[in-house]
Parts: sequence; C-alpha cells; structure tokens
Amino acid sequence: MFGFRQRRRKQLRMAPFPTNWLMIVERNVPLYRYLPEADRKELHGHILIFLEEKNFEGCGGLQINDEIKVTIAAQACILLLHRKTDYYHTLKSIVVYPSAYVAHESLSVGNGIVAEGESVRLGESWHRGAVVLSWSDVLYGAADIHDGHNVVFHEFAHQIDHDGGESHGSPVMERRSMYLAWARVLGAEYAKFRKDTEHGRRTVMDRYGATNPAEFFAVVTECFFEKPVQLKRKHPELYEEFMLYYQQDPTRFYPAKKT
Repeated sequence: MFGFRQRRRKQLRMAPFPTNWLMIVERNVPLYRYLPEADRKELHGHILIFLEEKNFEGCGGLQINDEIKVTIAAQACILLLHRKTDYYHTLKSIVVYPSAYVAHESLSVGNGIVAEGESVRLGESWHRGAVVLSWSDVLYGAADIHDGHNVVFHEFAHQIDHDGGESHGSPVMERRSMYLAWARVLGAEYAKFRKDTEHGRRTVMDRYGATNPAEFFAVVTECFFEKPVQLKRKHPELYEEFMLYYQQDPTRFYPAKKT
C-alpha cells in the first residue's frame, strides 16, 4: 500500500498542472505570484497530490467546486515546500462553510465547572481527521499578504503541530538536534509575548497567539509567511527557527507593501 502511494504521488508530481487551476491560484492566492519559479513548480505537484488524497465537504448550503478546493490546497501546500512531507497524513476532510459559522464549545472555568456555549469561528483544526474553514475568510485571508492573518496557514499549522502528537507548538523536526534550540527560543519568545500582550504593548503577532503554545505556533506561522520582514527585524531568533523548520526564507521574495 505504501509503495503504491509513493508511486502514485510521483506520477502526480510529474503530471501537467491544469490551466484553469493555475488561473484560480494566480487570482485567489496573491503570494503565489512572488514565489520563485522552482517553488511554483513544486507547489503544483503538492496541490495535485493533496487534492487527490483529501476529501472536501460543503456545509451551510455551500457547493464545493474547483475554485474552493484549489484555493485552499494551494495555501495549505505552501507550508510543505522544501520539506519531507506525508501531506498531513492524519487529515481526511476539509469542511467548508460559506462564511463564519457557529460552533458549540465547552470551557472549564475551574472547580470542576464546565461552561457550555457557542462561539463564532472562522476555522478550526481537529486533532484527527478534519479542518473546518469559512470560505469567505479563506479568500479574505489570502487577499492581503501583508496583514499577518491567513486562516488556512493558521489551521494547517495546527495540523502540522498535531503530527507531533499532542498539539503544543512543537512539531516533528527533521533532526533530533533541532528540538533543543526550538524549545529554548520558542519558550523565551512565548513568555515575552504573553507579557507584552498583558501590558498592552504592540506586537508583530496577533494577540491570540498568547492563548497557548499551540496558538503561538500557528500565529507565528501566519506572520512568517505574511509579515516576514517585520518578524525577522523584531524577533530574529524566532524567525531563524521558523526558517530552519519550514526550509524557506520569505524575506527573499516578499513584496514591499504599496503605500
């Protein structure tokens, strides 16, 4: 089974990328336009594999089409460039709502008390099996490549984190030697970030990253690809760790923001 999968993936990487899909990526994923040519070609292969292996489900009356699938797949696969990957192997389905949706949640408030309620969400990542996304927010997040907010990057960063077992901001590393530096740098950066948010100081990352280490990893991933210049300037060690992990340096191709 494993050998067949690898052979099939090799075939897909070599297959021509459909012209109509390319038009979707160029229109809906502006970051694609700035990727080096070699990265674009690699991304095409990843998208072809991703779309064959993952199932898409529409909710709230949304009908799934190629535009939805290709737009989401392109962004999810940008996180896979240059790295050994098993294509989010625990992920089976991407569930897509037309816009922000309401989800039930249970929150522990201490002393054995659990508060039940509902929250409006743009997306979520389940530990086993699924990513849930708001289509309107997928488009909105991709359109502005300078704001550091991208719901696909965020939720698929959680999927990467899940691959390490428990979701705690420590994904599986290519080499064992990388874990020590990762833990040291991210531990210190997270602690400082929490203090900054508690005192209302402005930061490059969204304040939501102070929720827990898993959210910190996802929020920094968004900034790494959408605000790399600012992240590298303000947090050079953090940027270095993410550059080593993702095997990319977005500052090399990141376009200057128009004023």
